[in-house]
Amino acid sequence: MNRIEIDNDFCKGCHLCIAVCPQEVLEISKVRSGKGYLVPRVARVDDCTGCLQCEMTCPDLSITVIHDKGKKEADHA
Repeated sequence: MNRIEIDNDFCKGCHLCIAVCPQEVLEISKVRSGKGYLVPRVARVDDCTGCLQCEMTCPDLSITVIHDKGKKEADHA
């Protein structure tokens, strides 16, 4: 299983990560950052395929996708 980390200190609440996720893993949370933005949250981590779309789209570099080292390369195909 992959893990997604969101740094709320850098997130500006643009929610582009939510829009680009093909698996709808992320959603808007009720949590506000220190700057007052509603930040995304990981709602369905088990559905994450590790495609990195959220990480690559984030203009603030506030998302990191960590791949499970236990998966075989064949599992990603």
